[in-house]
Amino acid sequence: MSNDVLCLEHFLPYRLNRLADAISREFSKIYKDRYGLSRPEWRTLATLGQFGTTTATAIGAHSAMHKTKVSRAVFELEKRKWLVRQADGQDRRVEHLQLTAAGIRAYRDLVPLAKEFEARFLKALSVREKDAVLSALTCLERAAGAQTGYAPAGEAVAVRNS
Repeated sequence: MSNDVLCLEHFLPYRLNRLADAISREFSKIYKDRYGLSRPEWRTLATLGQFGTTTATAIGAHSAMHKTKVSRAVFELEKRKWLVRQADGQDRRVEHLQLTAAGIRAYRDLVPLAKEFEARFLKALSVREKDAVLSALTCLERAAGAQTGYAPAGEAVAVRNS
């Protein structure tokens, strides 16, 4: 193949994006069918379920979502009475977000479904392959972070009580 032609099928960003989109779309059927959640709403719910009280800014940084998507997701989850906002005692611009009992129930309902979904994909890999894929993803995230400020998923900003 000529050097002036890009073969998308071998271009890493293309392949990663296609795979992430396909898996994410398939998983979205679970939380959309069960609760009518959008992807940003699911990510917000999952982040709050994992870390407890945090801010919209921290959710955006942790889940790599733009602040407007986080803001809309927070608004929708608040309408469902799945989260509450609490003003910061020292900075009125900051609100701390926390799941309500109903939000926690929804989160706890979805966690085993998410884990089962992930396990179905990971069955295609041996333990060694799984470890290699996760290690490679972390290396690629670090490389992206060095160029863009993107933090690897396991090293994303601390969100607890921010």
